[in-house]
Amino acid sequence: MLEKYHIVFAILAGFVLDFFIGDPHCMPHPVRFIGALISLLEKGLLNSSDTKTRQRGMGFVLVFLVLFVTGGITFALVHFSYKMHFAAGFAIEVLLCYWCIAANDLKKESINVLKKMQASSIEESRKALSRIVGRDTQNLTEEEIVKATVETVAENSNDGVIAPLFYMALGGPVLGMVYKAINTMDSMVGYKNDRYRFFGTAAARCDDLFGFIPARLSAIFAIASCPLLRLKAGNAFRIFRRDRYKHQSPNSAQTESVYAGAMEIRLGGDALYGGILEHKEFLGDEIRKPCAKDIRRSCRLMYASSLLATLVFCAVRLFLTR
Repeated sequence: MLEKYHIVFAILAGFVLDFFIGDPHCMPHPVRFIGALISLLEKGLLNSSDTKTRQRGMGFVLVFLVLFVTGGITFALVHFSYKMHFAAGFAIEVLLCYWCIAANDLKKESINVLKKMQASSIEESRKALSRIVGRDTQNLTEEEIVKATVETVAENSNDGVIAPLFYMALGGPVLGMVYKAINTMDSMVGYKNDRYRFFGTAAARCDDLFGFIPARLSAIFAIASCPLLRLKAGNAFRIFRRDRYKHQSPNSAQTESVYAGAMEIRLGGDALYGGILEHKEFLGDEIRKPCAKDIRRSCRLMYASSLLATLVFCAVRLFLTR
């Protein structure tokens, strides 16, 4: 049974390991190596004096090389481990699945922001927030810190947890690691600033494409989880239908709108990135003001929807491979 359904058991084991252990920083992590590879290739491929077309072309080369190397190494590692012994191959798959899931770290970093806030240290909470968001945090108020934290939990419930689970259920840890590489590229070069406006186009479009289905599934799982946490499922669905496309990214507002509706708060709005004001639409209705407790509520919703997603994806995989 284990041999037939090894991917399902590897995903379940990986989820449990992440829940209890998280990401020990003393251990090497594949995403760090992927990040180092992206940085190395960027130095050789990106030339700001190149034409827009050439920069876009080099961006496609970056995506191809990163995915080829990541997928190739992961496939070879799994394949040759299974050639040695089933136990070795299964252990590698469990480890890779565990590395693909980032729920524990997302919760840990978000709760750290909350703890700094509860200790009446707004400056420290701004610093803690800066570890998990790309926006400028130096002058944020307590309410803005809460909103930014809830937004990043909502967005990363898909990017860091449910999307990897989806692709692992579809193609095992190899496809899961390929998705992690895509998401890492987007987080490093997928910006519309002067440096990456053209070079990062391929990475950003690839992330939008691969995140399209998981983002919508993440929103559905979050809505379905609301009653378990005594959150407003009806309002979450209403705001999701109304606001899910109020973002430059086709995927980010899918989950953010659900979290806003579930907690009856308003998210989004203008934000500074590197000193440049970026205009964003609001998500949700301000039925009440965001408060510190909303950070913990968002983490609970993230975990509930992630657990539901894990069970559903594994059940579908079991059904298709029986």
